[in-house]
This record gives sequence, structure tokens and C-alpha cells, in this order.
Amino acid sequence: MTLQHSVRFLPHDRVIRCAEHCSVLEAARLEGLNLPHSCRSGHCGSCRALLRKGEVLIPAGQQLGLSAQEKAAGYVLLCQARPHSDLTVEVSLVTEPAQAEIKSLPCRVSGLSRLAPDVMRVMLRLPAVEPLEFRAGQYVDVLLEDSRRRSFSIASAAGCAQEIELHVRRVAGGLFSERLFHSLAEGSLLRIEGPLGRFVYKEGPVGPPVLFIAGGTGFAPIKSMLLQALAQGGGRALHLYWGARTAADVYQEQWVHELVRQYPRLTFRAVLSQAGDARSGYRTGWVHEAVLADFPTLEGLPVYAAGPPQMIEAIQGSFEARGAHAAQLNFDVFDYAVDPVPR
Repeated sequence: MTLQHSVRFLPHDRVIRCAEHCSVLEAARLEGLNLPHSCRSGHCGSCRALLRKGEVLIPAGQQLGLSAQEKAAGYVLLCQARPHSDLTVEVSLVTEPAQAEIKSLPCRVSGLSRLAPDVMRVMLRLPAVEPLEFRAGQYVDVLLEDSRRRSFSIASAAGCAQEIELHVRRVAGGLFSERLFHSLAEGSLLRIEGPLGRFVYKEGPVGPPVLFIAGGTGFAPIKSMLLQALAQGGGRALHLYWGARTAADVYQEQWVHELVRQYPRLTFRAVLSQAGDARSGYRTGWVHEAVLADFPTLEGLPVYAAGPPQMIEAIQGSFEARGAHAAQLNFDVFDYAVDPVPR
């Protein structure tokens, strides 16, 4: 028999039941509560909550998205916390209209194209009578058999869309990506759930420069954010850094260069970690180090970063040491997790 505990959410006084093997975030999602979250792997910190009462278990004992001070104050990450007793937690529910309505929709694969040897551009057409309204940076879950799911950020321009763009990297043995690269054809039917996530672009048309940092296919949500920031107009400077292993992994480089020619306030730097693959115009090393070399201080500069956990961890530590405050740093971690928790 599965042991379950009650979880009370303050200040909303909403109570749910959560099994000991399930994260509080996942249990809340199944109950229709759209709690703040993004990566669901314990890195971004979006789902932090204050544990007022009870005891939780944390897999591997790590919550990298929390500072030492937050841990000492009693904060936990709901995507990692499993109840070991009845709980009372203090957290904010998502109330923005663009995020509150999570839909489960059928969709049809309307286009497939290789962006790189191991990256596929997937276009999904939604029902004409029910488009998907989302914010730049959010993602959708592709629903698979046996209640499993895989998360992919939306690369399209934000708004009310009848077709969305995803960038899917092939993962050896991956339940969805192997099928995508081998047998899935245009016209195939899928089901998605979304929009999801709190990694969204929040800046206006004026203000200090904005730093966008992508690692690998973390470019997908950054692409959506760039499209929104450029569409806003204004004179705000935008700086894009794209970290990758090789030049081939900067898979939409020409598209970015076209944007730079069209919008002088946008600058672009590609940073390759494998120096032997560098050509003229590329920088080598780690992408966060390239940002630090260009900006002596980061105080007051909004940062939006999406990529692998190692990149996000490096940004968190080094950027705060350079003057960035936690409120400036917005993260989406592209990590592969065990079912049923995606990404």
C-alpha cells in the first residue's frame, strides 16, 4: 500500500494528498495546481517554498537551486521534496492568465527538419479551434504511453499560436527522440500539455542591456525571448551568447546573423568548448567566461540563461560574484530526469 501524506499550501489553504515516492510539485500538478516551476530538476529554484511544518526527503540530498541561506531558513524545492510526514508549505500559486490555463491538446506533426546531426526542428500544428496561448520561454510536455512525458521549450514567437516550433536533441535510447529520428513522420498525431514553466521574458522595451545565454538546445526558449524583445521596439540593447561544443551545434547561426543585420541593438557571440573546431569569428572556452570577459560588472543587468546544469551552476556562482543579484538571474535547466518527472 502506498503511503500518502497531506500537503497544505499557504496562504491559499489548499490541501492535497501526496504519495511518499512522488514530489510535491508533481502531486500538485496532478491536482490542477499550477505552482511556480521551470526545470523540475532542482537547479533553477523557481519552485522554492517555505516549509512551515513537517519533514521532507530530498533525493541525493541536493537542492542546487537554493542558496545556503535559503536552506537554513527552511526553504525547499517542491520538484525534489518528497513528503515524509504531513506538510504545510508557503508558496505562491500562478495567477497570470497566460500561465493559468494549462491545456491538453492533440496536435499534428506539420514539419520535420534537421538543424544539426542530432537536433531536429519539429513543427506542431494545433487544432484550428483551440490555439495555444503562451509566453516567451515556456515549454510543453509531449505526452507518451504509460503516463510518461517529455518536456520541450517552445522556440516560436510568443502569443496565441496554431503552430509551434520545438528543437529536440537526440538522446541515445530516448523514448521520444529515438522515435522522432527514426520513425515519426510528418502527419503523425501527438498530444501535448501546456503551456508550462515560469522561465518567461519579463523585460520592457527600455532599460539596461539584457543578457541571453544559451547552451546547446537551450537556444529554443532564448529564441522565443529574442523574438519578443525585438518585437517590442525601443532602444534596449540585447546581447546573445550561445555556448556549444562545435560550430555545427550552433545550429541556427545564420538565422541569428540575419537578426543582427536587421537589428543593430542585438549582438551575438558563439562560444565553442572544443577549441579544435573553432573558426574565424568564434570564441573558445566556456560561455559564462565569455560573458564575464565582456562585462566587468553585472549589477542591474537582467540575465536569461537556458542550458545544461553545469552551465547554470557556473553562471549562478560566478555572476553573483560579479555583482548580479538573484532577482536578475532567470534560469531554465535542460536536464534529463527519470520518469515520471520530465527534463
